[in-house]
Amino acid sequence: MHINSDINRGLSRQLPWLLLAALVMLWAPRSWALSVFACEPEYASLARELAPEADIFSATTALQDPHQVQARPSLIAKMRRADLAVCAGAELEVGWLPMLQMKANNPRIRNGQPGMFYAADQVETLDKMDNVDRTMGDVHAQGNPHMQFSPERVTAIATALAKRMAELDPDNGTRYQANLADFLGRWQAAVPQWQAKAQPLEGHKVIAYHTSFRYLFDWVGISQVGDLEPKPGLPPTTSHLATLLKRAEQGDVMAVVYTGYQDSRGAQWLAQRADLPLVELPFGPGVDGIADLFDLYDHAIDALVAAQREPR
Repeated sequence: MHINSDINRGLSRQLPWLLLAALVMLWAPRSWALSVFACEPEYASLARELAPEADIFSATTALQDPHQVQARPSLIAKMRRADLAVCAGAELEVGWLPMLQMKANNPRIRNGQPGMFYAADQVETLDKMDNVDRTMGDVHAQGNPHMQFSPERVTAIATALAKRMAELDPDNGTRYQANLADFLGRWQAAVPQWQAKAQPLEGHKVIAYHTSFRYLFDWVGISQVGDLEPKPGLPPTTSHLATLLKRAEQGDVMAVVYTGYQDSRGAQWLAQRADLPLVELPFGPGVDGIADLFDLYDHAIDALVAAQREPR
């Protein structure tokens, strides 16, 4: 009886302090205060650089076509809870993101609200078009949305994203800025190394699937002289592949390039008949040992340099 009484008195004395500690933990600023919905894995990776302990979810993987995503209930639930949605923009997600926004009914991530962040709105995109119609295929009037392979644009997007995070979560604003400074320091140190490694690629030509690597080719000095799609969004046809084969037979094409979510059959057919290296480039982090954007650049450049060195 005395033992139980002593325990009860001890708990009674400690209870106010335990409650105070719990309240302090509840109210203390946290670096994981934001729930982030990323449309693509490259933006999930960038968000983790800036808010490593945040709740970050990627709607797609690097093996999924970001143009075509089903508005699954699991995605709707994630978007409903999000404080911030980070997407490429430039109409890349136009076929599925509006449906998710509507079904999630989350006012924080509606277009025009601070919680909706489009990467393309932060930079100047390549290949903008003044006039677009359906006969042109799946083109983007606002420019090419695959900006993850432009180091300069990644810098600008990261800077804008850290600012947006600080606006949404001001208690942790200094943490986002500190993480941004750390990321940019490592990023800016890596860029010259990538440029040096990619130097042998300058002036070479490739045939590729879609314009998925437009920014990468522009940065390293590669020219895409043929597209495996007869029109953007349409699969290769026999007659179109025959035309590409004639182009490859001119002898100045370095390789045939595609990525994991694209049907490889047309690329394989062309590479085999033209006796060209077939290069599958990674499109984003999260697969094949590619943990982040740094790994993505390393793997992509290494694969292209290996193809350039391959004897014909």
